[in-house]
Amino acid sequence: MFEAVSDAIDKMGLKWDKLCGVTTDGAPAMTGERKGMASMVCAEVRESGGEAVKMHCIIHQEALCAKTVQLGDVMNTVVKTVNIIRARGLHHREFQAFLSDVDAEYGDLLYHSEVRWLSRGSVLQRFYSLRSEIDPFLKEKDRPLHELSDPLWLADLAFLVDLTGHLNTLNKSLQGKDQLVPQLSAHMKAFCVKLRLFETQLRNFNVAHFPTLSEVKVAFPEVNLSAKKGKYVSVITSLMTEFSQRFQDFPAIEKEMKLFSTPFLMDAEEVEESLQLELIEMQCDDSLKNQHQLLPLPDFYRSLEEAKFPLMQRHAKRMMSLFGSTYICEQTFSLLTLNKSRLRTKMTDSHLCDVLRISTTKLTPDLPAILQSKAQHHCSH
Repeated sequence: MFEAVSDAIDKMGLKWDKLCGVTTDGAPAMTGERKGMASMVCAEVRESGGEAVKMHCIIHQEALCAKTVQLGDVMNTVVKTVNIIRARGLHHREFQAFLSDVDAEYGDLLYHSEVRWLSRGSVLQRFYSLRSEIDPFLKEKDRPLHELSDPLWLADLAFLVDLTGHLNTLNKSLQGKDQLVPQLSAHMKAFCVKLRLFETQLRNFNVAHFPTLSEVKVAFPEVNLSAKKGKYVSVITSLMTEFSQRFQDFPAIEKEMKLFSTPFLMDAEEVEESLQLELIEMQCDDSLKNQHQLLPLPDFYRSLEEAKFPLMQRHAKRMMSLFGSTYICEQTFSLLTLNKSRLRTKMTDSHLCDVLRISTTKLTPDLPAILQSKAQHHCSH
């Protein structure tokens, strides 16, 4: 893998010392200290006079943390029930027809897939929404699901629906092409603060931020669901522990991110000596303070005078060049699988490369100019 990356960089004539960071999915082949591909790339950058940081994709880390949320009896029951309904074609068609007849909110259940980031939350939410339709259908098939009439099990299901919903919201906020590393770090910090709030409130069985669990609580007022609060608090606590242990890449560059995102709040003595004088000049300029508040960060740093703030601009370019996730790689691979299907057997590698280039670029083609260049010089007969 390192040889392939090295060949690509050399072929395109790129300079190793310009490489700022390497973001991977955290596989051992990527992150090994000696023979990992990311480590070898960073070593090559150091030999060229540069400095690169290794980062573990923030979305991948979030997905790994989400997997620690274990209410196995709930998830296993949901997956088993979905498989009972969807595994047999006849049952599946009858269930879809039944949902259509009763004018249900959704037209079908969803399969669970471990490798899809949002799968578990989507499956649980759909199952909960269709629980009143699933119950009579399974009874009609002599496969009753007794858990659907158990308030304690429904409370666990509702808690898992809400928690995975919060995790899916976080996952979606981390996706996108134009996400800067400080923005990703801010999303993660905010979620950790939310978890501490959830833990505190659940100790008193305050379910203000768990609407599905609140719905079950209102539906069964005679049942003491507060007995479950210890179980729910322990789940939140373990999730907080997992988040604090995993996300170590961003704290390592915390000062660099703060200098980039909030330069007017930084103490000049806390930054690198080479940047101190330029930072003081910037902080004493009131017009630059106003621009920083009005403009997006990339536009603000572009507006700086290059002759006056060369090192601050260089630092900004470095921070804007870092990738906090492998989202673009994942999206490009999805586009590749969509275009390179078994029905397009004659597509060549060069044609596929052109298709991917068009699919992933932000450039807008100048169609009038292209059509003008292709105009016929002779009229047809």
